[in-house]
Amino acid sequence: MAAKKSEQALVGAWREMLSLHARTVGELDRALDRHGLGASDFEVLDILAESAAGDDGGCLRVQEIASRVHLSQSALSRLVARLERDGLVRRAMCSEDRRGVRVELTDAGRSRHAEARPLQRAVLSRMLDPGAD
Repeated sequence: MAAKKSEQALVGAWREMLSLHARTVGELDRALDRHGLGASDFEVLDILAESAAGDDGGCLRVQEIASRVHLSQSALSRLVARLERDGLVRRAMCSEDRRGVRVELTDAGRSRHAEARPLQRAVLSRMLDPGAD
C-alpha cells in the first residue's frame, strides 16, 4: 500500500511538472509573440547571447546548441534556418571542422534578444516563482 502511494505521488509530481512546463511555454509563446519570437526561438537567442558574454565569442556549433535546448536536431535546424532568414543569426562553416556549422547572433538578433529578455524573465518569474509577486 505504501509503495503504491509513493508511486502515485511520484507520478503526480511528474504530471504537475509537465503541466507547469506546458503552461509556462504557452505563456512565453503568447508574451514573446509581440517580438516575433516563440519560446524556442528566444531560447536559442538567449543561449547565443550568453555565449557572447563568455569565452565562446557568441558563436556556437549547432551540436552545442542542441545539447542545451529541448528540440530534435531537425527541429533545431529548421528553427536556426528561420532565425537566419529573419536576420537574427548567421550560420557559417566551422574552420576547425568543415562538417560542422557555427551559429552566431547578428546585430539584429542581439537587439531583438535585448528587447524580449525582460519580458521572458518576467514570465519565468511569474510562472516559476509565485512568491515573487
